[in-house]
Amino acid sequence: MTKTPLIRPCTLVWLILLALTGLTWFIGESGITGMAIVGFVLATTLFKSQMVVDYFMGLKHVRAAWRGLLFGYLLLVCGMIGVAYYISLT
Repeated sequence: MTKTPLIRPCTLVWLILLALTGLTWFIGESGITGMAIVGFVLATTLFKSQMVVDYFMGLKHVRAAWRGLLFGYLLLVCGMIGVAYYISLT
């Protein structure tokens, strides 16, 4: 007899995404600024995006090249946002 987990993996991932979204919303609403905060928010965004790619797009068990391609795209977008923020400070 197989024991059913209390929370399904996709539900757990959704709850993590929800919690991280709430955290970044709170940071935005509180008006906290600075490169460290922006870096944290971008890293959180990159992590959340990778979770969506892995679990909700179903690419967790595909070749590393496909996952790497999407991770590279996400890294490029987050990097460009970070650079734009840094340039706006100067």
